[in-house]
Amino acid sequence: MQQQTTTDARPETATDTMTAGPETRKAVPRTVLMCRPDFFTVTYRINPWMHPERPTSTALAVQQWESLRDAYLSLGYDVHLIDPIEGLNDMVYAANGGFTLDGKAYGAKFTYEQRMPEGPAYMRWLADHGFEVHEPKAINEGEGDFLLSNGAILAGHGFRTTLESHDELRGIFDREVVSLRLVDPAFYHLDTAIAILDDTNIAYLPTAFDDASREELERRYPDAILVDDQDASVLGLNSFGDGATMLIAERATGFERQLAERGYRTVGLDLSELLLGGGGIKCCTLELRR
Repeated sequence: MQQQTTTDARPETATDTMTAGPETRKAVPRTVLMCRPDFFTVTYRINPWMHPERPTSTALAVQQWESLRDAYLSLGYDVHLIDPIEGLNDMVYAANGGFTLDGKAYGAKFTYEQRMPEGPAYMRWLADHGFEVHEPKAINEGEGDFLLSNGAILAGHGFRTTLESHDELRGIFDREVVSLRLVDPAFYHLDTAIAILDDTNIAYLPTAFDDASREELERRYPDAILVDDQDASVLGLNSFGDGATMLIAERATGFERQLAERGYRTVGLDLSELLLGGGGIKCCTLELRR
């Protein structure tokens, strides 16, 4: 799959591809927060993707991150940036910095000490930019485990986020919270196992969930795209879109075909260097919802 990003206001082939499927998809403008990976490296191991003994290139990580930012800008996204902090290797994974909805922000409280300073840093930025910030009591890793779908919050637990945080979510946002248990350590955040496609539908990896959670997903999303292990293993589901165009890992070719069959346009990107830290497109993207 070739990268299709352009520098125009909209990618030049967007109209043709978006109307090629069985339905015409409507794009909804997105506002996102990102963090340039100026200090990205892998010096510890807190997930199965990380291998400190293998070399990483900060320069390549920045180059790949810039391709994602440029793709968002070409789609008309409003992209905000938080300053990276030296020593916080994983701050580039902005999705973990919190969860925003209705002008409120629920802060992150990280599981591992290496990432704990990220929580206050993101909460400061959100407060400075007009969000009503709620400091967490329970351990959670933000939008890595909380995804908005059809008015409800899909909430992961099992590895990085506790069930107690789901109760905090309910109290803050007054929305239905659907608890989903992750069981495969390779898919330790919900956004590695589920992709939000539009307001009503998702794609997901069935084997990433326990039986009860999988049954709940089947009930709620009978028309969901089921992604196979091969595409999930390159974090193909760690994708993001505006309801019409999905930005996905370029190596997730099967997922690309599935999306095209449903009428979604795809933009394939190479974030392989950031994958060495266990993150992809969605991990680098925190959606800001007023």
